[in-house]
Amino acid sequence: MSAEWHKSSYSGGTNDCVEVREYAHGADVRDTKHRDAGHLSFPLGEWGAFLQDLRSERF
Repeated sequence: MSAEWHKSSYSGGTNDCVEVREYAHGADVRDTKHRDAGHLSFPLGEWGAFLQDLRSERF
């Protein structure tokens, strides 16, 4: 896992998205427009459940 911030390839190059920093024990999420406002941290189990739920959605 990467410890660097990254945006989804689906963001289309705009700044209207979030960035994620994944690491061995979970992930941090922040607003691209307000990077200095802090971030939310999620433990590995919660982050994994979130990603699994996203992958199961049908768009």
